Amino acid sequence: MEKIIQKNLMQIKRLIDIGLNEDLDGEKDITSNAIFSNETGKYNIMAKQNGVLCGIEVAKLVFKRVDRSINFLPNFKDGESLQKTDIVATIEGKIKNILAAERTALNFLGYLSGISTMTYQFVSAAKFQTIILDTRKIIPGYRILAKYAVSCGKGENHRFGLYDMIMIKDRHIDAAGSIKNAVEKVRKKYGSKYLVEVETASIEEVKEALECNVDRIMLDNMSIENIKKALEVISNKTEVEVSGNVTLESIESLASLKPTYISIGALTHSVKNFDFTMKYAKER
Repeated sequence: MEKIIQKNLMQIKRLIDIGLNEDLDGEKDITSNAIFSNETGKYNIMAKQNGVLCGIEVAKLVFKRVDRSINFLPNFKDGESLQKTDIVATIEGKIKNILAAERTALNFLGYLSGISTMTYQFVSAAKFQTIILDTRKIIPGYRILAKYAVSCGKGENHRFGLYDMIMIKDRHIDAAGSIKNAVEKVRKKYGSKYLVEVETASIEEVKEALECNVDRIMLDNMSIENIKKALEVISNKTEVEVSGNVTLESIESLASLKPTYISIGALTHSVKNFDFTMKYAKER
């Protein structure tokens, strides 16, 4: 995580600043500032469910952004399993500043840990028979962190943007006239600079894409029966990605067919927030 944070530190800090400004509006936490002056205290962040942690270093940055003197002590690393009631981190410092940062920090933790937890659920349900991929269906601005969270859940990342891989979809094919026309134009423009993936919705399209010697064929929203037929046609000649409305109920049967990849938009666009809380640690 440290490498990802350092590489994208400015963007992550901008996201943190947006979150903090939503709460503080350039002012202060008027409730905490009325109750506390310079009193110090200790708080624990606790997990309220089982899952996979992601975002602990981002949470630390949030507290440090409010008050650099706050001491943030993590007990777990990103990618590690959490059990309900685990103390994920302890925070020490001025109470009013800890409370000012609390919700923003927990929002990052909850969103990212929700992604990593859901990803691991899919990976486990697939019984490691295929590679689980994310998509670009992510809240704008959060792509780097969301894709990092997928990797913490033992999934892998699809392309990061429109710039690092060719993906020819139905809207390209329809306007270009055919898969062959679209692939030929891409190859004329870029040669072999980028991997080329083609989205297909029928066995006929699969055959056409295969004849074009593309690097990966996506089977989009196909039935189990057609996926089986497509895999027989492709016969390990290229990589295969299954996509479209994949659920925890369907993942096992899809994974048993052993495509190279299964991509799941829900990992990032329909994630359920992981539940954390922060409690005052009373002195004994």
